[in-house]
Amino acid sequence: MPYLEPMPEKKNELEQHIAVFGESSSGKTVLVSSFYGAAQQAAFVENSLYRVVANDIGQGSRLNRNYLGMRDEATPPLATQFAATSYAFSIKLKEPPAARAPKDQPFDALRLVWHDYPGEWFEQSLTGEEAQRRIDTFRALLHSDVALLLVDGQRLLDHAGEEERYLKSLFNNYMNGLLTLKDDVLVDGKPLVQFPRIWMVALSKADLLPDMDAYAFRDMLDLKAADDINELRSVLKSFVQAPDAMSVGEDFLLLSSGKFEPGKIDLSERRGVDLVLPVASILPLERHARWAKLQNLPGKVAENLLGAGFYVLGAALLGKKFFGKAIPLPLAAALAFLNKDVVDAASRVANDALRDLNEKALAKRNYVTATLTQFQLDLNTAEAKRTLLRSAK
Repeated sequence: MPYLEPMPEKKNELEQHIAVFGESSSGKTVLVSSFYGAAQQAAFVENSLYRVVANDIGQGSRLNRNYLGMRDEATPPLATQFAATSYAFSIKLKEPPAARAPKDQPFDALRLVWHDYPGEWFEQSLTGEEAQRRIDTFRALLHSDVALLLVDGQRLLDHAGEEERYLKSLFNNYMNGLLTLKDDVLVDGKPLVQFPRIWMVALSKADLLPDMDAYAFRDMLDLKAADDINELRSVLKSFVQAPDAMSVGEDFLLLSSGKFEPGKIDLSERRGVDLVLPVASILPLERHARWAKLQNLPGKVAENLLGAGFYVLGAALLGKKFFGKAIPLPLAAALAFLNKDVVDAASRVANDALRDLNEKALAKRNYVTATLTQFQLDLNTAEAKRTLLRSAK
């Protein structure tokens, strides 16, 4: 499937986008296959509040085949070259809500669009149709809230003792690729209002570096590539209005799709893959609320960051009612009901209160709130286990 532009949101569906960048063979196809395939297995279906459904059935079948090939035949999927792909998944609640729950639920399904960008586009010069396709595809990125920049664990091992050589090349490729696209993306050179504001650095194939946690990963990047990340940060901030409302290289995530050994791939030994949904849905909520509270955001930027999805997610996280009327209410009503301080509070609820919210939502069969509070708990747990390190900014 080629890249996807944002779909008009259905009345009961909220759409979130995440963009994944990485050099060729950095594990992007393995990652999305591991994410989707695991969600199709009986253990996940039986124990989860929701189902992950591929909007394109054929694409879903291919991803599940990739997963089964790894699990049963120790065969990783073939790498894709020069192919940008978007994967659209609907996160559908498995159980119907209680009879009164629809009045409490501002939406009943999430749609996750996962944009996968081919590494070759940041490694090679392109011309003609391929160059134009890269520009068109990159524009789809503008609708994402979060972008992941992959650092390949295998390449780090290959450069043991001189990691800076690999990291300098990697971040320079990202930076030069973005600079190449800049004039084609900015209309009349004007900085953008809508652009990913959170650029996480993620270590792929983290199983190859079992002693490295998110703090050690951050420290290695600071030691070996601080100047290169700073240059990339400057380039990314030159794309946007209100660049202070942006996090580049301040959040760190470890990702491992499984434990890969000769003749065996153990997909039960995963790390960080299940955080993609919480990262795409909850992380922008808490970060945008923080920026809104701390800064005077320009009007259009605030309007974009604090749009309908922001308030709807915040309301759902708290299990708020929307006046008991049919969902969803018009945006104006939603905005009147919540403010950024309420959403900020929703995103910073402590673990004990979160568990209480989660249990009450489950008891009331308010599965949207139960799912989102579980996402928030998952992020907190991942941080405690040092799989994730969130920016304090």
